[in-house]
Amino acid sequence: MNIQVQTQGGSAASPVVPSSPAWRAWILPLLYVVGWVSLYGHLEPATEAFMRLLPLVPHSHLHGAVSFFVFEVPKVLMLLALIVFVVGVIQTFFTPEHTRAILAGRRQGVGNVLAASLGIVTPFCSCSAVPLFIGFLTAGVPLGVTFSFLVSAPMVNEVALALLLGMFGWKIALLYLSLGLAVAIAAGLVIGRMNPVRLVEPWVFDIPAADSIEVRPDWDARFAQGWRHVREIVLKVAPYIIAGVAVGAWIHGYVPENFMAHLMGRSAWWSVPLAVLIGVPMYSNAAGIIPVVQALLGKGAALGTTLAFMMAVTALSFPEFMILKKVMRPRLIALFAGVVSVGIVFVGYVFNAVM
Repeated sequence: MNIQVQTQGGSAASPVVPSSPAWRAWILPLLYVVGWVSLYGHLEPATEAFMRLLPLVPHSHLHGAVSFFVFEVPKVLMLLALIVFVVGVIQTFFTPEHTRAILAGRRQGVGNVLAASLGIVTPFCSCSAVPLFIGFLTAGVPLGVTFSFLVSAPMVNEVALALLLGMFGWKIALLYLSLGLAVAIAAGLVIGRMNPVRLVEPWVFDIPAADSIEVRPDWDARFAQGWRHVREIVLKVAPYIIAGVAVGAWIHGYVPENFMAHLMGRSAWWSVPLAVLIGVPMYSNAAGIIPVVQALLGKGAALGTTLAFMMAVTALSFPEFMILKKVMRPRLIALFAGVVSVGIVFVGYVFNAVM
């Protein structure tokens, strides 16, 4: 029943519509998770049934490659769809404005640790590198702390961690998390100690800091952000995933184990720097490179070398360098890339030695 309120002038105000209970916002997400779990559990038998329909010789190179591709594409896309939804909801609590407010005025050390940690859950992509860089500096975030965030956000992002957890287990996911945070913190500390502020374009510091408006969305708005992320991000990275799985399928089916163990094994001292050099010009994200990593490990590549390759691809993106050129001078970009590369190579060597 509509309730009308009589104003002093005698006219009726707009009807008061009671808001829906908060628990109703959870119905669709819960159904989504239940359906996802049921479908994910049937991927392997569905793949086996599909492969039996194909006129391929069992255990042949082509059969192994096709089987890898047919299973991994829906698997990675499904993992990504669930992860992106959950992260989209989480990111409503960690907006870029909120992140700048947390980091503003933080000193070296504590600020680097906090910035690297916030990079895991804060939305970031190559196209947002410039506005985030400008926003952090104009908000008073030190340059070294800003670089810790710029390294951590693409490399130790939530998509990478969740896919690693789903495909390799918690040990490798935790290992990658600790390695990535260590590289991001160390790179920010080194750059902060050098304090190359003169290598930042001067016009960046002339931009006034923007006032942040604190908005607390309800659960309907938070879940709507999650669905929006699924639509936008999954469609955006799907081509990279398909390409990455195709490369991984080729490695899985056709590359001999001895060849990959020789090229990226522990015994080859040059394998780690070579993996980093190969990874820098590649333009991919974690979702696209993880199937390749899975295939490399399956063919005998060393864990430290493989993780160094993945870190180089995600943290040292050449397109991102081109975008950052708008706000940094080439010497600062080279310093950034050099410090991060040295950290990644060091990590690769250490874990090849102990794992």
